[in-house]
Amino acid sequence: MATVDECRTALEQFADNLAANPKSVRKLTGFQRSLACDITDLGESFNGRFDQGKLIGITDGDNPEADIRMIVSSDNLLKLVAGELDFMKAFTGGQVKLKANMMDLMKLRGVL
Repeated sequence: MATVDECRTALEQFADNLAANPKSVRKLTGFQRSLACDITDLGESFNGRFDQGKLIGITDGDNPEADIRMIVSSDNLLKLVAGELDFMKAFTGGQVKLKANMMDLMKLRGVL
């Protein structure tokens, strides 16, 4: 099981990866949504927001009003960010859950 600090670092790395990919930034331009990430095995949450094609403002704690909620175990989060776990396979296999409206899911599908 990964630690809270490792999960925070992984989310920050995910944000850096998105920001460094011009294709992702272009696809998410104009996409302004809040994100909550629940780490199931640690009982912890993080939140941030998508703005101007980037994921910014990642902080500890839940945002109950988040537009998008990702639910994942600590180890799977680290594997996703490291590229060791394919997002679509993890999503369809139930290892990662996303709660969002259909349009947001379609938008995110192109960058995750």
